[in-house]
Amino acid sequence: MVKRSPVCKEENVGEYIEDVKLSLPQDENIIELSDFLEAFSDYTRLKILLALSKQELCTCDLSEITGLSASAISHQLRVLRDKKLVKYRRTGRNVYYSLDDEHVAAILNIALEHIGERRRLRV
Repeated sequence: MVKRSPVCKEENVGEYIEDVKLSLPQDENIIELSDFLEAFSDYTRLKILLALSKQELCTCDLSEITGLSASAISHQLRVLRDKKLVKYRRTGRNVYYSLDDEHVAAILNIALEHIGERRRLRV
């Protein structure tokens, strides 16, 4: 027989639950956040973002870095542009990509720091 954890008593529920519920973002914002973070869940997109955190690069540069075709890189860059994670500038026939702003780099750095901490804790 599986032993279950005790269920909250009604007198304890509500003291803090309403405060927590009221402090959460609106559902539309949570959906948008989920969509935004989804872009970070793909290995190729993440590698592109990490490369762009080092410097501005063109599609050919990113193709060389990732080992993927320029077409595959272009597809991933389109997703990242749609999520407003990267921006681009044209110089003649060349298109150069960079992170949209410093917040994207900060998210990457915080995530890497977190992974590093977890790795150190496992040792």
